[in-house]
Amino acid sequence: MTENNFAEKIDAAEVAPLEPVRFPGRVVIVENPDDAVKACEDLLSHPFIGFDTETRPSFRAGSMNKVALLQLSTPHTCYLFRLCRMALEKPIQKVLESKTTIKIGADILNDIRALQQLRHFRPDGFVDLQSIAGQWGIGEKSVRKMSAIILGRRVSKAQRLSNWEATALTGAQCTYAATDAWVCLRMYEELERTEKNPLPEPEPAPPKEPKEPKPARRRPYRRFAKRKDRQCDPASADPAADKN
Repeated sequence: MTENNFAEKIDAAEVAPLEPVRFPGRVVIVENPDDAVKACEDLLSHPFIGFDTETRPSFRAGSMNKVALLQLSTPHTCYLFRLCRMALEKPIQKVLESKTTIKIGADILNDIRALQQLRHFRPDGFVDLQSIAGQWGIGEKSVRKMSAIILGRRVSKAQRLSNWEATALTGAQCTYAATDAWVCLRMYEELERTEKNPLPEPEPAPPKEPKEPKPARRRPYRRFAKRKDRQCDPASADPAADKN
């Protein structure tokens, strides 16, 4: 086990000068069912893989596009499944439901929900770095900052808002997408070989002092003038009496 020297927090100014991290392996674009079968066979042969998704950004309030790209990465090969050009095929579903092939990512719940809009599946075998980083004393949640703390390298976000539904992905997009998935796997591997140093439990909030009951509101006293009973003279009230 490696000694734990991870910082709890890191400023954006400390991240900026770090050397960028880049996926060093092979990137394979998958756009048809036959290629999906081969890719998923390889993925299921690995105990741990990196996981991420990309969606074409929407600049309209309240509008959200469907997932365009699913990235699943082994240590040496990253597969980019172009879900904007093919269905979420059953072999892909099998990987996402596998208990023996563990998918490592960050903010996984939102990615799963987005993928389930394409096809219903029962997710299993996922590990969210945001949920476990605190066991090593890391308080940051973003992939960029976690990578800076764990690997000492910066994750570039230059392509995040690019068009992931384009007819053909650029080389820069492929590198970015592959790195985003693979770096999660790489960080997990580094954590697993490092001693844990959990963040201290947050101090319980002091008990609230009981509030004194508010005095009952009394209705304002209104003085009403006493009305004297008017005695009615039967003679004056009877019109017939005037005639007589």
